[in-house]
Amino acid sequence: MVRINENFLSMEKNYLFIEIAHRIAEYKKHNPDKELIRMGIGDVTRPLAPAVVEAMKKAADEMGREETFRGYEDSGAGYDFLKNAIAQYYRQMGADVDADDIRVNDGAKSDCGNITDIFGDGNTIAVTDPAYPVYVDSNLMAGRKVTYIDANEGNGFAPLPPEGFDADIIYLCSPNNPTGSVYTAEELKKWVDAANEHRSVIIYDSAYEAFITDKDVPRSIFCIEGARTCAIEMCSLSKTAGFTGTRCGYTVIPKELTVTASDGSTVRLADIWARRQGSKFNGVSYPVQRAAEAVFTEKGQEQVRAAIEYYRENARMITASLDRLGIKYTGGKNSPYVWLRCPDDMGGWEFFDLLLNKIQVVGTPGEGFGKNGKGYFRLTSFSTHEKTAEAMKRTEKLFS
Repeated sequence: MVRINENFLSMEKNYLFIEIAHRIAEYKKHNPDKELIRMGIGDVTRPLAPAVVEAMKKAADEMGREETFRGYEDSGAGYDFLKNAIAQYYRQMGADVDADDIRVNDGAKSDCGNITDIFGDGNTIAVTDPAYPVYVDSNLMAGRKVTYIDANEGNGFAPLPPEGFDADIIYLCSPNNPTGSVYTAEELKKWVDAANEHRSVIIYDSAYEAFITDKDVPRSIFCIEGARTCAIEMCSLSKTAGFTGTRCGYTVIPKELTVTASDGSTVRLADIWARRQGSKFNGVSYPVQRAAEAVFTEKGQEQVRAAIEYYRENARMITASLDRLGIKYTGGKNSPYVWLRCPDDMGGWEFFDLLLNKIQVVGTPGEGFGKNGKGYFRLTSFSTHEKTAEAMKRTEKLFS
């Protein structure tokens, strides 16, 4: 008789964004003439940079000629031309990362979930709450114990290691999804020191590092001394360069990051991850990797930064409206996300339904990110200027 993984039965029935899609579909069924402004799911609206498109077209042409056709990439870790470009990018931000530390993937979400394969099920997982669902779900699927560290208004939604911290694996995200909060270098150093002291591993999601503007906020955990012995960093080009539909990212596991096996031997996590990926992942296509390489060129950086500034302007529109309404929020400055407290003591889903039905604006209820998301709501700055301005105009009219 076939047996299922019954860990799935103890999880929430619907993934957050599936539930949102269901409610939108139900609304559209009864209101087919109403046009929605979507500011919930973190998809982008700006097109790929011209330098990226040019590089992808050129690479696609190469794939159509016998003398330049490419099949499997030998290592599955990514072509050297892309890994070297990423390593140079890290050096420019002051982070110590070698090309050999980098493995190219199809986006940060995949590796955030799959990285759990290399850790034993007996590990204790610590997640800041609220949190991006994949951190929690991927571990619950494996039957691991997940503990939560409270992120709230009192700590600016950027908690530090709690007294008695003893987790084996800790997920951190800065700039944070969903709250938009960030860790300063001083704060992040406390996490690095705690992880090294307890021989824990930090899984650090830096998917939104390109939105950071404050000089005291590091764009990589590897800007922090000691991080190479305790941290794995995951990054994505989805928001940095509009690759949500193109799919490319990278994971950094330093050679110095080791664990002790049950037989007393020292094992490099990079080697275990390489073995896992070799068995379950065949790499990212050549045209996409060439497109990704173009992101890190001088022309590519100029073009993708223009798109990021476009989203920053949307964030400024959102926060300006909230300021006028007197609604508290975090994010919006170093992050594409704005995390607001629902007005009139409403719950997140109650606020979702109000905005959907009254002004046809879609956001994301905070409850979908954990218990500390109750009564909060996430808006994204990834829409167009026109739709963002209209959404906030409707919101101000509704609550003025």
